[in-house]
Amino acid sequence: MIEDTMTICVIGCGSMGWQIALHCAVHGHSVSMTDVSAAACSRARALQVSELERRVGVGTMDRSAAEATLARLHVVEDLTAAATGADIAIEAVSEDIAVKRRVFGEMDRACPPQAILATNSSSIRSSAIETATKRPERVLNAHFYAPVWQRPVVELMRGTRTNEDVIQRMRRFAASIGLAALVVQKESTGFLFNRVWRAIKKETLHLVDDGVASYEDVDRAWMIVFGTTIGPFGLMDMVGLDVVRDIELVLRVP
Repeated sequence: MIEDTMTICVIGCGSMGWQIALHCAVHGHSVSMTDVSAAACSRARALQVSELERRVGVGTMDRSAAEATLARLHVVEDLTAAATGADIAIEAVSEDIAVKRRVFGEMDRACPPQAILATNSSSIRSSAIETATKRPERVLNAHFYAPVWQRPVVELMRGTRTNEDVIQRMRRFAASIGLAALVVQKESTGFLFNRVWRAIKKETLHLVDDGVASYEDVDRAWMIVFGTTIGPFGLMDMVGLDVVRDIELVLRVP
């Protein structure tokens, strides 16, 4: 069993990586995060400090808790060093199958034998990645949503050989960081939410492209009807249009 306090390795310090790492550290886990870009690591650390300062400023976290969180967050330049002793390694690199397979090969060589190897991919199935390792039974998708602390859910999806114990351990891990684990019963490109979200994206883009409505009014309609603070176009901007494009290129493949 994974102990209450775990060692987590996050590979990729982009928009999802820094958030996942911070969220795990806030909940008491020791975290090493790494990236091939030193600039990305520095930016991730700055964003984490800024978010903790924001929480202290609004009174949702005290100064000592913020400092303790930062003490549990370690930026490590080398993936091999970052993965040493990891119970769970979470890949959060670009949505590119070749890049992910290369990273998983490195994770497989660097992580302890009992470590779980998870991809945060929002569209690429772990079955397309698992053969880059010698432990496909320990590979799965663990898809987090941004901002992680505002959308407390993670989608878990098996590969072709993922052990049930790995799913259950990840469910316990999700609970330990305050996230609801949604288990996808069989492989599905786009998981649960992104399949619904894809239909919404496509229809809203068609509305604007066909001249039916402005993107501002589409977002206003959504926000008023559903009581949200952001609409479909705002959400696409937050995710990043380059990422939206990359996901769509994967989802359109049968």
